[in-house]
Amino acid sequence: MNRIPTKAEVLDWISANPTLTAKRDIAKAFGIKGAARIDLKRILRELEDEGHLEKRKKTYQDPDRLPPVSVLQMLPPDADGDLFASPMEWQGTGVEPKILVIPRASDPALGGGDRILARLTLVKDQDYHYEARLIRRIGTNPRRMLGIFRKGDEGGRIVPIEKGSDKQWQVAGDATHGAKDGELVEAEQAGPKSRIGLPRARIVARLGDPSAPRAVSLIAIHEHGIPDHFPDEVIAEVDAQKPAGLKGREDLRDMPLITIDPWDARDHDDACYAHADEDPKNEGGHIIWVAIADVASAVKPGTALDREARKRGNSTYFPDRVVPMLPDRLSGDLCSLHEGVPRACIAVRMQIDAKGRKLSHSFHRGLMRSPASLNYEEVQAAIDGHPNDRTSPLLEPVLQPLYAAWTALVAARNERQPLELDLPERQIILEEDGTVSSVAFKDRLDAHRLIEEFMVLANVAAAETLLAKKSPLLFRVHEEPSPDKLDALRETASAAGLTLAKGQVLKTAHLNRLLAQAAGTEDAELIHISTLRSMTQAYYSPQNFGHFGLALKNYAHFTSPIRRYSDLIVHRALVSAHGWGKDGLSPDEVERLEQTAKHISDTERRSMTAERDTTDRYLAAYLSERVGDEMEGRVAGIAKFGIFVKLDDSGADGLVPMRAIGSEYFHFDRDDNTLMGSDTGLVIRLGQRATVRLAEAVPVTGGIALELLALDGKSLPKGRSSPAGRSPRRKAAKAKRHGDKVKRKVKRSRR
Repeated sequence: MNRIPTKAEVLDWISANPTLTAKRDIAKAFGIKGAARIDLKRILRELEDEGHLEKRKKTYQDPDRLPPVSVLQMLPPDADGDLFASPMEWQGTGVEPKILVIPRASDPALGGGDRILARLTLVKDQDYHYEARLIRRIGTNPRRMLGIFRKGDEGGRIVPIEKGSDKQWQVAGDATHGAKDGELVEAEQAGPKSRIGLPRARIVARLGDPSAPRAVSLIAIHEHGIPDHFPDEVIAEVDAQKPAGLKGREDLRDMPLITIDPWDARDHDDACYAHADEDPKNEGGHIIWVAIADVASAVKPGTALDREARKRGNSTYFPDRVVPMLPDRLSGDLCSLHEGVPRACIAVRMQIDAKGRKLSHSFHRGLMRSPASLNYEEVQAAIDGHPNDRTSPLLEPVLQPLYAAWTALVAARNERQPLELDLPERQIILEEDGTVSSVAFKDRLDAHRLIEEFMVLANVAAAETLLAKKSPLLFRVHEEPSPDKLDALRETASAAGLTLAKGQVLKTAHLNRLLAQAAGTEDAELIHISTLRSMTQAYYSPQNFGHFGLALKNYAHFTSPIRRYSDLIVHRALVSAHGWGKDGLSPDEVERLEQTAKHISDTERRSMTAERDTTDRYLAAYLSERVGDEMEGRVAGIAKFGIFVKLDDSGADGLVPMRAIGSEYFHFDRDDNTLMGSDTGLVIRLGQRATVRLAEAVPVTGGIALELLALDGKSLPKGRSSPAGRSPRRKAAKAKRHGDKVKRKVKRSRR
């Protein structure tokens, strides 16, 4: 055959000859020689760009793995009544995978021909390949609501829990999902909207007692006004999107960029790879690649999807659910860097020397395919000598070079001296019914530190590139502590016999020195808490004020565009600065960067508050069965109405009200942040060990009340009962005078 084959003929050949798929084999099969090979190369490249073929090393094959979130087309029920579906985007070399759809009782009826978005699980030892759980039917986007079900003669009503909302919903008798009167329920709109009567709803989940754990995060979502429903026009835009092809991108699919995330991660923003630098001028140096999901290609400026993402600002994470910034079709599928699936990315190549100092970097818009989605624990186990089946083949070529590059970065970090505050991360483990089974503190592994250092370096590279190209962007700003807070920290340190330098520009190295002085002493916790409380809150700004905590002059968020709008702005700025396409930063966005920065800083705080409130409620529910138990903790806060104690086992904060501290009057010294007993002179200060009794735990509010039993292992001294007619003002004055004497003695004894 002398003519150039059609695309269909090439695909048929590859399908029939899976072992002869090199370009040379294809050319030989069709008798293509000489200059005609250029046309064959063009056809193969076009098939790649269209997603029909995938180049692996020197051969061409069909992509053969389904993403964990996929679009499926329902098939009619089989003879046994089982529901199966076919993938809409299958491009594999073998037999199309068979997918069993497992409906929940609350799922709407599905029929042959329906298109659905589903979450897939790969199964073994079955006559099918995947199990699918419905996320939603494509083309439908029913509104969801949360409320209290009120049973009626036939069906009932849903009374909303949102503040200020009085709109009720009618539930038909066959749509109650078995809900009982007074239960908290989640429902979705049923049928078209009607101008007459109450709108109709179908209950999709029974959450039980409104004060029960399963209801906690849903209540927080509504309380804090976090958007949790995507408008129809947003879903329509998402449903119309296709996976990105190779056109206009560098082919990075042969690079072993792996993702390392928590074991339960659903979306994968970032992937990394490292190897020794082959440049003889950089002996002992490393090349680090960090690839980030190219969300900018899917979320275009000015679209309904973009407006909704900006409105949300970020994803919000709860122990039992996530409220995503982007719909599942993007966050869990098209944008997520899943194992074995070609995905669009923006990657940065960074060259570092043997001491971890960055020598150069460059950005690339590419198409990658991760060979493995790993979790922190299995990566660390592999490095520690216990690889599993997944990590064993990656240990020498991928994991060990990553750790070698990280070791160099640690040296640079030690020289830079970012603030070294030990902030353990708490994890709430839930049972299937939503109750808390345990509360633990996550181990800080070297695998965590490796990813953190890689991401920090990539963020710095993004900021430096955009500054060099004079492009507008959003910086991540963390300003140094205010003079007042620094003075308070110095006084606290001085009272503990420690020093914090004054009269010079404050650096994180000074604070690290203070923390090191206190380490291992009885004042270590006090200094740690006081240092943390002296810090300002980080925020976003189009102006660059540096990042104090990280000890960096130029810093921007680039590495998490699936869950942070700030990172999407930086991605668009990189697209514009490199001239990669029309999906860069628009003039309108540049004009309102100030407002965007303020807005997403606010949404970040909103999410933090909602997450904290939810955690408090879960912890209160967890502790509610231990009322009366004695517990250990540390004094974490002092106020005029009592003290806050952070419990060791759970990390929960409980209040010891003044009446539960002792039998004497306590004076609150605002300047020193202490309480002092009017009769005994007992001083209560931050960081002291405390033994308490759990008096009350209220899941609905998250409130935890404690009774103070002992401080630093010593029972509270008995103060005199308050004599009749003796005013609190006189007692306060006496306590204050006594406190001044005690403080002078403490300072003299510790000089």
